[in-house]
Amino acid sequence: MKITVIGSGYVGLVSGACLAELGNDVMCLDVDPRKIEILQQGGVPIYEPGLEEVIKSNVAAGRLHFTTDVEQSTAHGQVQMIAVGTPSGEDGSADLQYVIAAARAIGRTMSEYKVIVDKSTVPVGTADKVKKAVQDELDKRGVDTKFSVVSNPEFLKEGAAIDDFNRPDRIVIGAEDDQAIKVMQDMYAPFQRNHDRLMVMDIKSAELTKYAANAMLATRISFMNELANLAERVGADIEYVRKGIGSDQRIGYHFLYAGCGYGGSCFPKDIRALQRTGEEHGLPLKVLQAVEEVNHSQKNVLLQKITRRFGENLKGKHFALWGLAFKPGTDDMREATSRVVMEGLWEKGATITTYDPVAMKETQHIYGERNDLRYAENPKDALNEADALVIITEWKAFKSPDFSVIKSRLKQPVIFDGRNLFEPASVTAHGIEYHGIGRENAIQGP
Repeated sequence: MKITVIGSGYVGLVSGACLAELGNDVMCLDVDPRKIEILQQGGVPIYEPGLEEVIKSNVAAGRLHFTTDVEQSTAHGQVQMIAVGTPSGEDGSADLQYVIAAARAIGRTMSEYKVIVDKSTVPVGTADKVKKAVQDELDKRGVDTKFSVVSNPEFLKEGAAIDDFNRPDRIVIGAEDDQAIKVMQDMYAPFQRNHDRLMVMDIKSAELTKYAANAMLATRISFMNELANLAERVGADIEYVRKGIGSDQRIGYHFLYAGCGYGGSCFPKDIRALQRTGEEHGLPLKVLQAVEEVNHSQKNVLLQKITRRFGENLKGKHFALWGLAFKPGTDDMREATSRVVMEGLWEKGATITTYDPVAMKETQHIYGERNDLRYAENPKDALNEADALVIITEWKAFKSPDFSVIKSRLKQPVIFDGRNLFEPASVTAHGIEYHGIGRENAIQGP
């Protein structure tokens, strides 16, 4: 099948590369010539484990192409997959200007039947806007070329996107004509061999499904974080609570880990967009408002713990930070808790040495050169002469450290663990003071 993917960002590149891996002839379009030049020269402009290898092998096989030529990309694929960005507007709504621009470009250049697929995360009703934009361009040209609009939301986790695309829990298709449904069934046929993963529904239900999924996951995170804060007040250990409620099959263990808040490009943006959709329809979504408020507060919990321990004035204090990305497996710093913590520490006069396996380049891009920020070549070197270690991202490389080395390198043996990586008793047994999330009352060892 010939497929065009419009937008060569995170979703577009992963989708295009994985569809090419299945034997499809895929062309990725982007209006950014610098990005296309990087891809044509064998580079990858984003970090995602395994993506570079998939792209290179399919470019070499002649199944994956990159272009800035709109007419060429429209002519190429019967399926036109729109995977452009939908950033938050000032009012929290999803900014659809790039989606509509892509739709208009298709309408201006198409000459035969196309299935136009909304892959970007978009609010309910976007398919109607895409349909109108395409039809307006066709009317201007005085042509009556047929087309269909389909909603096919992505459910990719940063850091595990290749596996998520190749082994999906479900494939949601929002479509309302048989021809479009048949095209989508053919495109996703390779995923159906083990069992049926395809869920065909009306377009608006498909659009809402994506937002509902992210909203539910964010709700679980904020709920556990609020319970963790309560656990500290009442003398409980949130890890025992997590295991106690997670064992209930109606609840399960996923997304029940207390921590220092969620970030990234999806949850915060999608929560705000869904709230805005509710407001536009006269239905304030009060649960989601609370989810967002809790998350905003939770990003400051580590700072609060640090100032309770060291005081409000941190001038002359130096901290080691492990982890910068909003989650492991990515270099994405968008709305990352590390930014809140670093900026809060700087405001109070502290200096920082940090280490992250992949996100330090992005951090340098955001903050530039600063006298109060240094980068270490490995986790151990970040510890040197620090008054405490602050853990923000749960990279695997941080989960089994040598506590004796940590103690010897820190100026003061103190750990603030924003992801509850360690058992408090194991840490304190090495003579290290330990502060987790919702675990201040955990058994602290001898």
